[in-house]
Amino acid sequence: METNKKMTSRERVLTALNHKEPDRVPIDLGSTISTSIVKEAYDDLRNYLELAPSDGQLICPMQRAAKIDDDIFDYFDFDVRGVWPGSPGDAIYYNKNKYKDVWGITRVKPESSYYFDQREFPLAGQITKNDIINYNYPDPDHPNITANLKKQVDNIRNNTDCAIVLNLPACFVHTSQYLRGFEDWYVDCAINVQLIELLFDSVLGINMRIAENALSVIGKEVDVIRFSDDLGTQSSLQVSPDFFKRSIKPRFKKYVNLIHNMKSPQAKVKIHCCGSIEPILEDLIEIGIEVINPVQISAARMEPGSLKEKYGDRLTFWGGIDTQNVLARETPEEVKKEVERIINILGQNGGFVLTSVHNIQPGVTPENIVAMFEHAKIYSQDFYSKRKLKI
Repeated sequence: METNKKMTSRERVLTALNHKEPDRVPIDLGSTISTSIVKEAYDDLRNYLELAPSDGQLICPMQRAAKIDDDIFDYFDFDVRGVWPGSPGDAIYYNKNKYKDVWGITRVKPESSYYFDQREFPLAGQITKNDIINYNYPDPDHPNITANLKKQVDNIRNNTDCAIVLNLPACFVHTSQYLRGFEDWYVDCAINVQLIELLFDSVLGINMRIAENALSVIGKEVDVIRFSDDLGTQSSLQVSPDFFKRSIKPRFKKYVNLIHNMKSPQAKVKIHCCGSIEPILEDLIEIGIEVINPVQISAARMEPGSLKEKYGDRLTFWGGIDTQNVLARETPEEVKKEVERIINILGQNGGFVLTSVHNIQPGVTPENIVAMFEHAKIYSQDFYSKRKLKI
């Protein structure tokens, strides 16, 4: 019987997204700001592979997530590439370790740290509804947003066979926390719901308009449309399921409806949502989410076998290789064993794109990164070939 015919990267990704088994598992590095690699780890990887130093471009300054260069894409044969709307304005850089973003949020990178920490919360403390209404929000119709989108898509389509992820702004949870401050945000969710919902709607309105502008240009041309909002911790949701259903889910639905109305039929809607989010997966499916990332398998209730059994015919799992323990602490051989375990579970009947659980961190050895991606290709090709022979 014929085994799997070699697919293009885009065919491979679309096959997996449609819950069919591809020739091998699709792999991703750098198609989103949550599936990339921190600059220091990226520099180490390039040095290990004897490639010239990168120019140091970042796709997320806060997380210092590296922009993946073409030579790394070609070396590993990654299957997905990302495109990003431009910024709705210009960040202000005071020096290399301090900047203020377009939302008015100031971040500082301590010399001993890899990341930028938030130092100011513009709407923290005692505020009124007028403070929210009159805040200096970024311009969602700024020409930067769409200026380079079509060029990004055309470059990928003309020069690669990769699937394309359009990265839209976070919905409203992240940004409202950054504006309000985490302590005030949680208190508001408990006892000042009208105030925090006004902030939710203000942020959502800006980000939906940015999304609408981006989708109007390339929404019909991409394969995956991604947004984010973290709702989980290591052990539970950040908010109660009731608060999620009452105050967050309907607003997520508005965002997802916009995406569905402006995308092509084959494109899938993906959410990046970290942590223990199993209690709301049915809700996310109900509002039209088709792909979840990062599949944080070390968090409570995120055991991959259970997730696949309950949701595997309705959700594609994008991620799954543990960064907290396996990639950071184990040997390449142990990494390979984990790759095999996750493919055996999440790879059945498609519905799986393999990458690390969130960005690869400094200290993860290049040997472990190479082992993850190279073994995923070799093992999954054999895995799917054997499954075809049994049919």
